[in-house]
Amino acid sequence: MGTEFCRALILACSAIGAGLAMIAGLGPGIGQGIAAGHAAAAVGRNPGAKSSITSTMLLGQAVAETTGLYGFAVAIILLFANPLIGKL
Repeated sequence: MGTEFCRALILACSAIGAGLAMIAGLGPGIGQGIAAGHAAAAVGRNPGAKSSITSTMLLGQAVAETTGLYGFAVAIILLFANPLIGKL
């Protein structure tokens, strides 16, 4: 196979991989929505614990968001700094 074909194949597979990596953003979005809903319900049941509930929810959401950011970083690397192209 020619070098141009291999380069085109790597770029096509990298674009597909980047798209699949962006699916990683779905999980944190759904999880954060569920966490916010449960936190709002907990504050509704016990308004005195609002500060504790809010800080715990925000910490959990920050940890959950890292998954989406890692997926985004992988997608950007595959699209713009593709390490596989240098192997040709």
